Amino acid sequence: MNEVRDFVEMIKSRRTIRQFKQKKVSLDILKDCIDAARLAPSASNLQPVKYFLIVDDEKVRKVFPLLKWAAYISPRGNPGKGREPAGYLVVLVDKEIRSSGYEYDVGAGVENFILSAWAYGVASCWLLSVDRVKLREIFRIPEKYIIDSVVAFGYPDEKSVVEKVVDGSVKYWKDETGVFHVPKRALKEILIIDEFEE
Repeated sequence: MNEVRDFVEMIKSRRTIRQFKQKKVSLDILKDCIDAARLAPSASNLQPVKYFLIVDDEKVRKVFPLLKWAAYISPRGNPGKGREPAGYLVVLVDKEIRSSGYEYDVGAGVENFILSAWAYGVASCWLLSVDRVKLREIFRIPEKYIIDSVVAFGYPDEKSVVEKVVDGSVKYWKDETGVFHVPKRALKEILIIDEFEE
């Protein structure tokens, strides 16, 4: 039972991180996490999601300017100089397998990657604001792939904490010490059991 509790607490402790230590993540760890992503549920078991891993230092530097970070507090939430991600996982969808309705497959696979990485102490930031045209051009990503999103990853170099939602605002903020504060809706606000109240 303790293992179950530890697993649930590990999931609950995961936060999005945007400041990273300049330490490489081993390829063995990353392959293990992508293997976990591979085994996520997939509609009709079609498995259209592919993962393009970028870890070479020079190539990693080319990705950074193609991303937009922390929209609510940009540019303060952007990774600082010397605190950039160790690498990126570009999430692709093979249009020859599925060209619509793949979002659930992506969500399940990326969540498996993110949680597996966190189990190794590797933090991440899942980004949808991506210059897909330039990314495709720079890395010669074939047209048969939809570029869905990018997961930045690395060892964390900041703290992020959960806050209560106040006055309906879900906007996150960074305090004067650099700690990220992320409002999350209370369980009672998002859980309905058996029936809706009138």
